[in-house]
Amino acid sequence: VQVVESGGGLVQAGGSLRLSCTASGLTFADYAMGWFRQAPGKEREGVSCISWSGASPYYTDSVKGRFTISRDNVKNTLYLEMNSLKPEDTAMYYCAAVSRGYCSWSWASSNSGYWGQGTQVTVSS
Repeated sequence: VQVVESGGGLVQAGGSLRLSCTASGLTFADYAMGWFRQAPGKEREGVSCISWSGASPYYTDSVKGRFTISRDNVKNTLYLEMNSLKPEDTAMYYCAAVSRGYCSWSWASSNSGYWGQGTQVTVSS
C-alpha cells in the first residue's frame, strides 16, 4: 500500500492551498480517509475525516468553515481544500486510510491504517 500527499507549500495568511492524496495497493473506495497534522512540538491532531461515500465529513473545530475535505473514488484521490489559512495552520499534513467504511468515533486519535509521509504547509503572517 502506498499513500502519497502533495500540494503543500508556503502561503501567506488568508491564502489558500489544496492538498491531494493518492492511495494505491488498496481498494480506496472501501476506506474512510482522514487528514491529520502535526506542528513542531505539538501532538498530532485529526483535521478531517470522510467516509467511503463522501457523506457526513468531520472537521476539528479550528478548521470548520475554512477547510473542505472531498474524495474522488474513481481517481483514488483525497483532497483537502484549505481557505483563509492562518499561521497556526502551519504543520506537516498527513493523509491516512483510517478505517473500513466510516470514520470511527475515535478517528482523530487513530494510529492504525495506512499513512503517507506528509506534506509541509507553512503559513506566513
